[in-house]
Amino acid sequence: MLRIFLALVAGSLFGTGLMLSGMTDTAKVLGWLDIFGSWDPTLAFVMGGALLPMALAWRLIEGRKPAAGGSFPAPPQTELDRRLIMGSVLFGAGWGLAGLCPGPAMASLSYNGWQGALFLAAMACGMMAAPWLSRHLDRRAANA
Repeated sequence: MLRIFLALVAGSLFGTGLMLSGMTDTAKVLGWLDIFGSWDPTLAFVMGGALLPMALAWRLIEGRKPAAGGSFPAPPQTELDRRLIMGSVLFGAGWGLAGLCPGPAMASLSYNGWQGALFLAAMACGMMAAPWLSRHLDRRAANA
């Protein structure tokens, strides 16, 4: 029960932070991505405000266990492979075309109308199709 409560608190803080920072405003996100047009650099502070504490957190959890049980996830791999590059391209394409990534898409679902729901559904379909596509490409590469 404690884990569910902590997940609810963390998710609520995350969603609130996304809305307050402007990450759920597609015009602001597209302004951040438009570096050759009317570039809006303010989201750099949002990203820095997320990346710096996370880098510190990865250092602090080494050898520790979570207070609510379970275990911390393993540190991310640092090698570039096909899956990482393909996922990054698809993530970037979705972010650039729609102005939303998964977290802000869910946070804006309540006020983004049918377009937000359609984007979220398309994103979920892509996430479900990704493992199949990865296995297909692995088999194809093995046969080549």
